[in-house]
Amino acid sequence: MGRVTERRKVIRVRDGAVSSRPDTLVAEEPLEIRLNGKPLAITMRTPGDDFALAAGFLVSEGVLGRADELQNIVYCAGATEDGSNTYNVVDVRTAPGVVVPDITLERNVYTTSSCGLCGKASLDAVRTTARWTIDDTAGGTTPPVRLEPDLLASLPDRLRAAQRVFDRTGGLHAAALFTEAGELIDIREDVGRHNAVDKLVGRALQNGTLPLSRTVLLVSGRASFELAQKAVMAGIPVLAAVSAPSSLAVDLAAETGLTLIGFLRGANMNVYAGEHRITLRAAAGRG
Repeated sequence: MGRVTERRKVIRVRDGAVSSRPDTLVAEEPLEIRLNGKPLAITMRTPGDDFALAAGFLVSEGVLGRADELQNIVYCAGATEDGSNTYNVVDVRTAPGVVVPDITLERNVYTTSSCGLCGKASLDAVRTTARWTIDDTAGGTTPPVRLEPDLLASLPDRLRAAQRVFDRTGGLHAAALFTEAGELIDIREDVGRHNAVDKLVGRALQNGTLPLSRTVLLVSGRASFELAQKAVMAGIPVLAAVSAPSSLAVDLAAETGLTLIGFLRGANMNVYAGEHRITLRAAAGRG
């Protein structure tokens, strides 16, 4: 099994002084995801939580939505010429009777690289494959999620404090899932922030807790269309990022009812869509 970290020799230069020492780096290896025996996608990831990553990826593709739709996930032996198991190929088997949508190569490329299709086609693809609408009111029986800015401001520090591998490498993205009260539900790390989100969503699928209708997803870095897509496909009502969103992520959030927050740093943040879930107080007018 691939390790999460590896050691490499590094030449350090500090104030003109040169020294040699081992350094801890985050591991990066390819993972091929097969669906019912057929190759589907390859992603570069940090080894670990591979089954959850594959399951979460298939949630974002509209293939899986409930735990009973997943039969099993296994590592594939014989992935190399000598027949050895590299633990870099997984096969996801859907339960009997599950109808697998036609995932074309064009759709696959756009999902894994966030390019290749125009904005309208990307939005249409999410609209037609989403299992759930973003509904944090349980059909009108509960009040919508309402978040205080002070609570949101506290979340990045909580995410950072829970990043165990980042402390050793400084080279990992993270995604964390919080309750509306700010309690940490789960956190995953990976070289790719999209993989970290897939690991969160995949674990929720395996635990039977989809849709994640009253949760907050916080990601390190920026909020791309791909991350907004994954939040929508998991039924998550709030996506927050410590950096900027993309224009298409804002468009998707506005169309689906997702609350999208960017530049969440300290007490500062930008709310790009879904401001009805944030308790905002207008600044006093200036005369």
